[in-house]
Amino acid sequence: MVNDRQSLDLTAFARTAETGAPEWRVSDAPVPYLEAIAAMEGRVAEIAAHRAPELVWLLEHPSLYTSGTSGKAADLLDPRFPMFDSGRGGQLTYHGPGQRVAYVMLDLKRRRPDVRAYVAGLEQWIIRTLAAFNVRGERREDRVGVWVARPDKGAGFEDKIAAIGVRLRRWVSFHGISINVEPDLTHFAAIVPCGVADPRYGVTSLADLGHTLTTADLDVALKQAFEEVFGAVKQRLPEAI
Repeated sequence: MVNDRQSLDLTAFARTAETGAPEWRVSDAPVPYLEAIAAMEGRVAEIAAHRAPELVWLLEHPSLYTSGTSGKAADLLDPRFPMFDSGRGGQLTYHGPGQRVAYVMLDLKRRRPDVRAYVAGLEQWIIRTLAAFNVRGERREDRVGVWVARPDKGAGFEDKIAAIGVRLRRWVSFHGISINVEPDLTHFAAIVPCGVADPRYGVTSLADLGHTLTTADLDVALKQAFEEVFGAVKQRLPEAI
């Protein structure tokens, strides 16, 4: 069955003359989780008040786990790293070195106030980014995120390569996506990732699939794919947001 989200008109999310081009920030050093949340919440308030432009923020976190609004305590199997309640949608996931996190702060009220379509836009952004490295990412109706078929593991096996978790405040989005470049995949074994316990569905990375690249390489592809789905970006920002 064809996923009906593929038929959504994603061009409706393109920036308007009113929103302008989103700004783009890249943090080179790992950003503590609570520091990132505080910065996002401050920027979201400014965007909602029309006092600051939209922002896409690329970063890494030190190793940690986050739980979304549907998270279950029982899904933390081994508390090897700190756990944070995130307030985003979804369940448990891991963040850490070798994983690119993109926090996306867009004014959906001025673009398109449709949460379902926005999540489809994020999925399409990831899929187009992965395609730059000849990786076929796919969406699934019953599982959030972007998945890669693994016939080498057996029929019906798939691995998640990217996670999605969003939150809205006054129709401004925050939180966003994470793509596994070369994280330590064993850290996902300490949780039930996103509540998916079926052994056919695991977690992978670009390195695990045989692609050697840096987060800087991924950033180039992310920026190009973002422009295709959501509109142009501005130059890199200084560290303060």
